[in-house]
Amino acid sequence: MLKLALQGMRTRWVTFVGSFIALALGVGLIATTGLALAATFSAPDRGPERFVKAPVVVKTSDLVRVDTPIGERTRTITDPAPVPAAVTAKLAALGRAVEDRTFPVTGRGLGADTVGHPWSVAALTPYALTGGRAPSAPGEAVATGDALRPGTRVRAATPRGSEEITVVGTVASAGFENALFFTDAEAARISPDVDAVAVHAPADRVEAAVGAGFDVLTGDERRRADPDPDRDAEALVSVNALLGTAAGITGFVSVFVVASTFSFAVAQRRREFGLLRTAGATPAQVRRMVFTEAFVIGVLASAAGCSLGAAGAPRLAAWMADAGIAPAWFRIGEQTWPLHTAFWTGLCVALSGVVVSSWRAGRIGPTEALRESAVDSRAMPVSRWLIGGAVLATGLGLLALALLDSPADLLKRKTYVTQPMLLIVGFALFAPVLVGPLNRLLTWLPARLPGATAMLARENASAGIRRTAAVAAPVVITVALAASLMGTTATISEAKAGEARKRITADLVATAGGEGRALPEEFLRRARAVPGVTVSATRSTGVIVLEEGVALVASEAETVDPAAHAAVSRPPVVAGRLADLDDDSIVVNEEWLTTEVGDRVSVWLGDGRTADLRIAAVLATGTGDNGVYVTERNAAGAPVDRVDLALPRDGADSAASVLGAAAEATGVQLLTGDRWVDAHYPRSSENTRLGLWLILGIALVYTGIALANTQMMATSDRVRDLASLRLTGATKGQVLRLVAVEALVVVAVGAVLGAVIAGVNLLGVWSALGLLGVWSGVVVPWGTVAAVIGASALLATVASVLPASLALRVRPVELAGTRE
Repeated sequence: MLKLALQGMRTRWVTFVGSFIALALGVGLIATTGLALAATFSAPDRGPERFVKAPVVVKTSDLVRVDTPIGERTRTITDPAPVPAAVTAKLAALGRAVEDRTFPVTGRGLGADTVGHPWSVAALTPYALTGGRAPSAPGEAVATGDALRPGTRVRAATPRGSEEITVVGTVASAGFENALFFTDAEAARISPDVDAVAVHAPADRVEAAVGAGFDVLTGDERRRADPDPDRDAEALVSVNALLGTAAGITGFVSVFVVASTFSFAVAQRRREFGLLRTAGATPAQVRRMVFTEAFVIGVLASAAGCSLGAAGAPRLAAWMADAGIAPAWFRIGEQTWPLHTAFWTGLCVALSGVVVSSWRAGRIGPTEALRESAVDSRAMPVSRWLIGGAVLATGLGLLALALLDSPADLLKRKTYVTQPMLLIVGFALFAPVLVGPLNRLLTWLPARLPGATAMLARENASAGIRRTAAVAAPVVITVALAASLMGTTATISEAKAGEARKRITADLVATAGGEGRALPEEFLRRARAVPGVTVSATRSTGVIVLEEGVALVASEAETVDPAAHAAVSRPPVVAGRLADLDDDSIVVNEEWLTTEVGDRVSVWLGDGRTADLRIAAVLATGTGDNGVYVTERNAAGAPVDRVDLALPRDGADSAASVLGAAAEATGVQLLTGDRWVDAHYPRSSENTRLGLWLILGIALVYTGIALANTQMMATSDRVRDLASLRLTGATKGQVLRLVAVEALVVVAVGAVLGAVIAGVNLLGVWSALGLLGVWSGVVVPWGTVAAVIGASALLATVASVLPASLALRVRPVELAGTRE
């Protein structure tokens, strides 16, 4: 059987080369994404950065710890309290103690994330002067890096105001922060709170001195006092989600296209199997031969694919790091299990792809195939009707269930990326009964135009239903994924922006430029001094709640003054009144388990304090940006990071001019409400777009090659038909035009099916937004869809015309006389 299979593979090498390329590419993509995904499972081991030279670092604990029936649960609070003066005094009595303060500094020539520190902590990193001298007076600073030279003067804004700062020295950048070092006294004036204390004393004595509620850090634990110590792990979370989704889509596309390719390859060989049956082969022997061919191809293609993956994974990681999708240090590790997984997955895909096809091949009778015409006249078998109906009903049922039960889940990337899969499979299973009517519908008018090309293309596509369905399958995937992924993302982004525009009624919005950065107190003082201007200062904080006794759930929160906030915002309140918010209450959204106005909930505030608060109002869930509101008293330690301003009716221009001058003097970014929404709610972030293009690119490359593969197989199998056309008087150019038009018709059929699938998904997202109270139009990515269809049309045309032109080099009489 093996010898017979190998001889058949050598004879029909075009068919098997197509299957080999499709499977090898699929395994290569799975191996590539698998290796990259494995590299996201662990962040690099980093030691302390800011406090390398500090034996012991003391800071207020930033963790909430709760014992639950399933073990201890922890959550990080947003605004840990500063180290009290009494504690710093105790530490100073134990040995040399250095107080650390960190505060934002903004200004022209400074990075968006520049922070200030006292000069005494520079030696703990350690920073060493590379030019100039140390600061010795107010208004002097030492800068990291070489962007600012000694003698440079910059206008910088700090939480205490705006002033001229002279750079008197520079230190080499440590790579994890952009910093300005002030004298210790100046840093204490700007930021009185002590964030951490470096102590040169034994750790046990330090622990005894500070007591409970403080973290005493030594060794590698000192990195917990670094800026954003979990940034490496957090950076890998989105990369992990992206690559996991890409790997899932790659696996799905591989199974789908390879199964379609193998099915078409078996359908092409019906007469061959009939000859084998006539020669005495049993159905079981025919099936074993098909499985043997699939096994040989699977082993060889999987091995080749693993080699492609091992070579492609480092390039993928480098591209992701260069594009900013992954951190700069992201590299492929030494793991080999993704290669093993990809190899066995490829082999399983090859074998599973011929299960149905081999069963169909075994059913071919000795004379049935020999009498069979080239027209695919059989309807779908009952089994395919049942399976296709079940898959399609499952996909539509899950979509309907999500809409009824949890519409917010449809707005999550993992859901809307995977949702189209069942619909694609369902529609693909019904392809044999769908492509015929679609083909006749799309060619109804062209077939009535002068000339026989359109009519012949219609009839050829209708006669070869299996061929048409196999060629259309990759187009269905590309169009459905392109329109669904890009359209859903754009629709959700547009809905978020529209929701924000309805919610924000402020005339002007002031921020410090960077997310979460504190606004200078000077700007607040000057804004409140402008007659008739309503000032609503917001502090970003967080609250933590224990749900069902086992899960600590953190929610973003904002502090508002109800009266001032009413003048600058229109929050979507569904129960209660925002005006009832006070120091003993909280405003929640519908995602919380407890949403009855008047009920009390126990929470941990941003500074770690516990509070039992009454629910004053409930906000709609919306697109997920409607958070929690508390008062300023319940957000101790959180700085003001945004100010919404309502101008008076009379003298609005004058007030705006004064506020603009205050913003210019203090380094604050001041935008109109609409411009602020446009700046903060783009259609999608650059990383999101790049991530989606990565996912879509993987599917496009694979399905593009599969499309060319299948078309070349189909065209090479029709050389006798093409020769017959030549013998009836058609010129070579006319035959090639017919082949090209037929390819375009099939691409159009696949594009329509893909558009229907995408339409169902986009309709589901639109409905989910409506159920959440956010009515927004559907954004269709016409440019992306047109590019995908155009690329598919070009590939299909070239892949059909090229082998046809090569075949037509032989005299038509010789081609017409050949036998399979």
